[in-house]
Amino acid sequence: MRFEPDEKGPLGKLFAPVAGFGVTISSVFKPMVTEQYPFEKVPTQPRYHGRHQLNRYADGLEKCIGCELCAWACPADAIYVEAGNNTPDAQYSPGERYGRVYQINYLRCIFCGLCIEACPTRALTMTNEYELTSPERAELIYEKQDLLAPLQEGMLAAPHPMVAGVDDDYYYRGEVTAPTEEQVSWVREHRPDDPTLQGARARAGEGASR
Repeated sequence: MRFEPDEKGPLGKLFAPVAGFGVTISSVFKPMVTEQYPFEKVPTQPRYHGRHQLNRYADGLEKCIGCELCAWACPADAIYVEAGNNTPDAQYSPGERYGRVYQINYLRCIFCGLCIEACPTRALTMTNEYELTSPERAELIYEKQDLLAPLQEGMLAAPHPMVAGVDDDYYYRGEVTAPTEEQVSWVREHRPDDPTLQGARARAGEGASR
């Protein structure tokens, strides 16, 4: 079955030679918008794909489990991940493994967002930050410390144990709301000078929702 294009009327035939310029011609009569960047920075759209961020749980443990799915999903081969094993004295994320090495090469990244779609724990998201320039190529290869989300008020810096008596599924369901007294006590014993102890101690009484 073949479908023939609809026959144009007299008006359509008249404007057919310039129909492709419709958008261009209509834009001529619209007011010109000039953004005074970088002196005036216009906010981006909420879903803008900017610099990546490695997120944390509410108690401070990292969400990244070093599965490397983001690296496999990247069409530009811009992500490099090496996983490490969590131990009782060095628990960085819930479960058995964490992202020991995490690099994103912004000389290659095309900001497609496939990496964040592949992440099973929502560890990797994209921010609205778009100012990613440097005179040095090496400075555009972001390391884990450059990508980790800053510790929010009440969080306890990793490493420290998971919430006592729960497994990693408890974290994935979003049921952790704050560090527990046991976690604060562990950090106080092993790292008494940790600057996050004071803020975490204030919220430790809240515990975690169970």
